[in-house]
Amino acid sequence: MKRVFLIVLDSVGAGELPNAAQYGDVGASTLEHTINAEHPKLPNLTKIGFGFIPTVPLERPGDAKGAVGRAAERSAGKDTTTGHWEMTGVTLLKPFPTFPNGFPLEVIDAFEKAIGRKTLGNYAASGTVILDELGEEHLKTGDPIVYTSADSVFQIACNEQIIPVETLYEWCKIARDILKGEYAVGRVIARPFIGSHSGEFIRTPRREDFSLPPVGRTLLDALHEKGIFTMGIGKIGDIFCQRGLMESVHTAGNPACIKLWLKTMKRDFTGLVFVNLVDFDMVYGHRRDVKGYADALAAFDEKLGKAMKLARPGDLILIDADHGCDPTFHGTDHTREYIPVAAWSPEMTGLTELGDRSTFADIAATIAELFGLPDRFGAQSFAAELTK
Repeated sequence: MKRVFLIVLDSVGAGELPNAAQYGDVGASTLEHTINAEHPKLPNLTKIGFGFIPTVPLERPGDAKGAVGRAAERSAGKDTTTGHWEMTGVTLLKPFPTFPNGFPLEVIDAFEKAIGRKTLGNYAASGTVILDELGEEHLKTGDPIVYTSADSVFQIACNEQIIPVETLYEWCKIARDILKGEYAVGRVIARPFIGSHSGEFIRTPRREDFSLPPVGRTLLDALHEKGIFTMGIGKIGDIFCQRGLMESVHTAGNPACIKLWLKTMKRDFTGLVFVNLVDFDMVYGHRRDVKGYADALAAFDEKLGKAMKLARPGDLILIDADHGCDPTFHGTDHTREYIPVAAWSPEMTGLTELGDRSTFADIAATIAELFGLPDRFGAQSFAAELTK
């Protein structure tokens, strides 16, 4: 392959994993439940064989062309960073720490001392709910709102009209330096918002994630070392701390990220374009918006059709996810699920079923083999299956 486009449908899971009970996720099945509830039109995913993936209730056409299967998460956890790291070859045996009861006083005290202000909140909450609860007090005091969730995150929310976004980013960097060792959360997230009253606060697109650097050598590192082009679109750069990326564009939201992906398909290069489509998770999954989730799938499917028309010989479009976030499920947390794996290139003449892979890292092994690299990241490549 000359060009690989790795598209992460953030949170689009494909059925509960065998150990889902350990995470409280028995019965979760993002694609299955969303499609059954809303019946979105997905003709292009159907054409590449998405319906042959277990639990995905789509037609199975006899003339499907693609390679499809599922992958299980070997790492402990069900968050964005863990999922993306594993699909690039880094497996975590211990999950990132979470703080459902808020962060310890020693963390908050150190943070407040470093920024010279008190904080508001310090509890687990929905991002939109906590703005209604504490947004007006924040406007009066200028004190940042600190909160977490079921994920391993330290989130800082500030109104752009009173705290410059650049200052918010600096505070996040300070928090990132403090959150080490037993407090080393996966991400510190800047959550800027606007508005003047409860019920009117709106989060802006200027969110920024400050992740831990990957704890091992990734596919991006391997490609970069060989001088092979790598580009991250969306929050890919944040997740990998820009490591191994020759280009990184932090555009926000599915439409903007898809538009840039299609634009890159018109460029001449040999390498990997790595795209995260965050809206499935952030906008619809966590908010349990089933219709919105289904509509986002349909919107992606339509653009996938355009991408297939832009594809050149030697191109591979590889679609997967990083975890589940079943919008029909209880609560607002991620769900521990298989991820779909679907590959398509213009040269494919039939359907290949890849089965259930034992780790997301098979994706890293496959891309490495396609570019002639020796790395396999302790996983099994399915590159040979893509020539059928």
